[in-house]
Amino acid sequence: MIIDCDDCRMQHTEACRDCVVSFVLHDLAGPLELDDEQAEALDALSGAGLVAPLRLVPRRDGEAAVG
Repeated sequence: MIIDCDDCRMQHTEACRDCVVSFVLHDLAGPLELDDEQAEALDALSGAGLVAPLRLVPRRDGEAAVG
């Protein structure tokens, strides 16, 4: 799984500020790449309320961010 904030419709919104990826990538540039085990672990952690969930909403071609 590759997560790129530049491809997310929710970039620069309240959902973005509450997304685990924003926390993980705080000062890093570029996409976040997770393997299947890491993605499952992230789901488990967010399901338990220990980290914010992934709030990625992929943009359609040419679509701007919501915020």
